[in-house]
Amino acid sequence: MDSSSIPSQFTVSRISVRGTVENPRWVFPRFVKLQQNSAKRRLWSKNFCLTANSEGSRREMHGLGDKDGVIIVDHGSRRQESNLMLNEFVAMFRERTGYPIVEPAHMELAEPSIKDAFNSCVQQGAHRVIVSPYFLSPGRHWYKDIPSLTADAAKEHSGVSYIVTAPLGLHELIVDVVNDRIKHCLSHVAGDADECAACSGTGRCRFY
Repeated sequence: MDSSSIPSQFTVSRISVRGTVENPRWVFPRFVKLQQNSAKRRLWSKNFCLTANSEGSRREMHGLGDKDGVIIVDHGSRRQESNLMLNEFVAMFRERTGYPIVEPAHMELAEPSIKDAFNSCVQQGAHRVIVSPYFLSPGRHWYKDIPSLTADAAKEHSGVSYIVTAPLGLHELIVDVVNDRIKHCLSHVAGDADECAACSGTGRCRFY
């Protein structure tokens, strides 16, 4: 997946977030499939993102600049190997996109926290912080926990705005990722490929 496959512009439902979101009626959005073309294939939700700044005013986002920081946040695990995998993904993301400020964060159970990552982005010069949940589905963590933690982190940085973007969800490129993973595992079972990094040394990539 290259950066040209990622939409540089998207529409958000501009909802001010202060602490915990109290009305999650928009949690289950209606997905809208946009017209395809040869350059980009996109599947986006119209009402799928939260955006706010420190004054609670509304803003529409259009791409990233040098003063934007990105936080990629997963759930967090007691298993250190799982947490380190996020670091590897963030390194891949930073290299592929060329974004200058990209930090990993764990919602709970591990460090760095969302607050740690937010502080780090600001220390590196970020005027806006884009929090991207490394989650598949828009559950409680997306509509309540992550916005609440982000709002709390933003309180210490007057004038720095932030947005919580949609989780990975229903995107056509996810289909390609899942299909590629399946094909690789079957190739390994057939003896034509090595184990992937996730399965390496576990012996789990086999038919039972």
